[in-house]
Amino acid sequence: MLTTKNLPGSPIWLDLGSPDLPATVAFYTELFGWSHHTMEGADYGSFQQDGKTVAAVGKLTEEGAGPAWIVYFRSTDAHAGAKAVEQAGGAVRMVPQEIGPDGWIAQFSDPAGAQFAIWQPVGGSGLELVTEPGSLCWAELYTPSAEDARAFYRSVFDWSFEDMAMGGMNYTVVTPPGGGADDSMAGIVPMPGVPPHWLPYFEVRDCDAAVAKAQALGGAVALAAESVEGVGRFATLTDPHGVRFAVMTSSG
Repeated sequence: MLTTKNLPGSPIWLDLGSPDLPATVAFYTELFGWSHHTMEGADYGSFQQDGKTVAAVGKLTEEGAGPAWIVYFRSTDAHAGAKAVEQAGGAVRMVPQEIGPDGWIAQFSDPAGAQFAIWQPVGGSGLELVTEPGSLCWAELYTPSAEDARAFYRSVFDWSFEDMAMGGMNYTVVTPPGGGADDSMAGIVPMPGVPPHWLPYFEVRDCDAAVAKAQALGGAVALAAESVEGVGRFATLTDPHGVRFAVMTSSG
């Protein structure tokens, strides 16, 4: 279960690069009931749920890049992390940069092309709410080869993995180093033919209602809602700019 303990290697931040900030902010605030707070003098701001930061959004600035949610994993050393990514066959999209008093960030692509980032926090605390309605509850990697992905991310983050059968396929559950049975925070899905990407899941009180609302706001359904016993009901959606994300009503 995703928590705010911010263990090294676990999700600590989440942001979205948008080609149209007002439209993006309007969609997500209406869908999840978030409030939006812009940083002074910047095309970047946070989304909050009940006064707690749950995500961020900024103007898309990277030339040739498409809009997408980017998951940031906690790092204890951003420069060493960048070196580990390169040595494991990944690509550095943004070299480690200091972000004021909050630490260091860097952005990468894994060997299959899935984009992700790291944040080495100093003064920043990261996401303030997870697993509750309106916040990040899970992350999932879609990749051509789960075996190759495991080798790469183990080398970079020292993650541990556990396989489980789900819907006729082998699903890999990810736990950060030092985490216990309750600290799993992501999954790996072997999906040849689909562009490799990390998919954020947001907890909602009613999955089907969230799907209907997203469609009414101009979003679309990428994968229809389904239920998995002991897990919950979830669906994959796209926002009006085609950005993929998922909503989930967890069991229990």
